[in-house]
Amino acid sequence: MKQPNRSARWTIVDFDDIPPVPCPCGKSRRALADVASFPGTIHRTEISTEARAHYHRRLTEVYYFLECDAEARIELDGELVPIKPAMCVVIPPGVRHRAVGQMTVLIIVHPKFDPDDEWFD
Repeated sequence: MKQPNRSARWTIVDFDDIPPVPCPCGKSRRALADVASFPGTIHRTEISTEARAHYHRRLTEVYYFLECDAEARIELDGELVPIKPAMCVVIPPGVRHRAVGQMTVLIIVHPKFDPDDEWFD
């Protein structure tokens, strides 16, 4: 549960209390969009085996891999890169990407996530 702080000095988010929404990668729980003092958003995303390659024109994403199987990969501009838990990758605007395999990823998005900035070839 998001703990309100009337002084606006901090925000606490419980991702388990955020309903998941469909995304090109699977299902995402998106937080901090309404926090003016934080310049981005943070998503906990459950990647499905049907994840679609996409890119962003404005957004930079940082993927931090929380859980994944031994065969997990991330595709970056057509190149498959092996990943494992505790790895991190910065994906700048224009890089076509998708996660390959089932995994849980913490995604930091800057600036704040905009669903209109998801592009497909």
